[in-house]
Formats: sequence, C-alpha cells, structure tokens
Amino acid sequence: MLVDRTGPEGDGDGSPGPDLPAVLAVVVAYGDEPWLERGVEAILNSTGVEVSVVVVDNGCTDGGVDRLRGRRGVTVVEPERNLGFADGCNVGVAAAAPDAAQYVALVNPDTEASATALVRMVEALSDPEVGIATCSLRLADRPDLLNSAGNAFHFLGLSWAGSFEVPAVERAVGCDVAAASGAGMVLRRELWDELGGFVPEFFAYQEDAELSIRCWLSGRRVVYVPDSVIVHRYEFSRTPGKFFLLDRNRLLLVLTVYESRTLALLAPLLLLQELLMFVAAAAQGWLPARVRSVSWLLSNRRFVADRRRTIAATRRRGDAAIAPLMAEVVQPGNHPLPAWAVRLQWPLVLWWRVVRRALH
Repeated sequence: MLVDRTGPEGDGDGSPGPDLPAVLAVVVAYGDEPWLERGVEAILNSTGVEVSVVVVDNGCTDGGVDRLRGRRGVTVVEPERNLGFADGCNVGVAAAAPDAAQYVALVNPDTEASATALVRMVEALSDPEVGIATCSLRLADRPDLLNSAGNAFHFLGLSWAGSFEVPAVERAVGCDVAAASGAGMVLRRELWDELGGFVPEFFAYQEDAELSIRCWLSGRRVVYVPDSVIVHRYEFSRTPGKFFLLDRNRLLLVLTVYESRTLALLAPLLLLQELLMFVAAAAQGWLPARVRSVSWLLSNRRFVADRRRTIAATRRRGDAAIAPLMAEVVQPGNHPLPAWAVRLQWPLVLWWRVVRRALH
C-alpha cells in the first residue's frame, strides 16, 4: 500500500488550532467522483475543529484524487486494490497515528458538509454515554428534505435510510437512533479502535449498521444530530453486485451479532424470510445474487462462528439494549412497499413484540 503524505496536517485555513478538537475525516473514492474535490474542500473549511482529510483511492477514474494531491491538510492513500467502503475506511483511519486526532469522521465523496457539521457531531460526543453521532443528511437536489436522520434497522436485519424525503424541520430534535449513516458520522478514535472499525468482509452496505449495533452493545448510544447538516448527491441504484452485498451482509450481521437466544426466538421468522427472499429474487431477476450470498455464508461458516465468539466476548449489553430502537415494519422511504405488503407484516410484528418481552 502506497501512502502519499504530501499535504501537511492543519485546519481549513492553514492556521494552527491547538485548542480545537482534532478530527480525522476519511473519504473513500471510487469510480467517477464529480463531487470529491468540493466535498473535501467543504470538510477542510470546517469551523470549530482542526481537521485533516485522508482520501482513500479505491479506483477513482476522473482524476479527482490526483487533483487533491499536495492540497494542504490532505493525505492520499492508494491501496493496491479496491477495498470497498468498509476496509477503505479502515485503511484511511489507520493511515494516521492513534494520537493524531481524537475523533474520526466518515464522510461520503458525493457530499458537501456545512461548516459546522463536524463540530456539532463532536459536541454531541461530549456526553460520555454517546459513542457515535450521525448527521442530518440532506438530499442535494432538495436540501430541505432528509436523505437520512440516522438509519433504520429492522429486527430481521434489513437496514435503510431513516426519514427519507421527510422535511428536515420535522426532525429538528436530536434523538437516539438504531444506526448511523456511513455517509456522515463521527466517533472517538478510541472507540473506533476498541470496536475494530468496520468488518472488512462486508465490503460495502450494512457496515454502518453493524458497527452501530456493536456500539450499542458496548454500552454507548448512537445519536442523530439535527444541526449537523451534510448534503448528499443520493442515487438509488440496482446492480447484481449490490443485491449480493445487501443480501449477504444482512444475513452476516444477524448471524454474527445477535445472541443465541435472539436467533432461537426469531428462527421461524428468519427461515420464512429466507424462503421469501428466494421467491422475490426469482421474480425480480436477482436469483444468481441470492444463491451467491447463501453460498458465501456456507463456505465461510468458520468465519461466521469465529466472529460470533469475538462479539460475544466483548459485548457489555444484551440484545435487549437495541431491541426498542429496531423497526417493526419494513417500509423504506427510498423504495416504498405497496400497502398490501406492509399490512402482511403485522403477524411478524406481533411475534417480534413477544420476542422483545422475552429478551428482557
């Protein structure tokens, strides 16, 4: 792995900030990144923090990373291959010494952070019970509407952008959320190291939900910070590779993070869901991705078992700590289900409410 440290660290205007909290912002770039340069400039122009940026070049193809080389406050990391978002973030954080910055920020390359976005999330972390802060992520073409006010997480493992297209004024009060959005979040470097960052095997999608749940199980909270505003050039895409990762990572999260009794109580619902996933995959044309995800889990069952043991040994709370924040109904705003599909979920909701009581 080659590391380019041509830009000295410093805050956005080049002046020293010894009394300001130091934030290491990691941006992972891949493919065509038309917003990359303006996004990095926005981060460097942050107020109230001393910020440095690590750009991880996972294969940026439009020259954006090259044009950032030598920019004051920017470090470019070049892996030898595309590491995905999960391990790309891990490598980006590891490029700085543990004592280089007290806080780690993860910001997508297709975003533009307001000047106070980072400091508002840092301020939320002044509460020692808070582990991760996530921003008010807005849609770039309609910045008065939310892309995410923290991500929703369903008890069967599905996760999606919470409060999608809801007016931001309706989510003006901070609150606990099940999961942070990897497009805009901050946590202490100490906690990042304690939790081990993202799981590289996730590659992309659901890694933010998995880390957030482990944060909750470690005894800290995940909070939404409404006055930390970041706009996001959001696009909902469908590709075979994405279907594989979403399907595989959903199962990987549930099978590694949940306690044994939770899995046992949810087993009938999980089995039913997996059968329905095969039906849906066949009907929607992504059956090969579905078969691939199940095959991956079967062939990597030793990793799954080892990962379960690791998490079980480090958790400080049971699943009851996160259960009240889990969504009861699958209804993502960015991909709404028909009304009949929502109504059919109520037997599952009733089962889940029984499980929640049993977990306490």
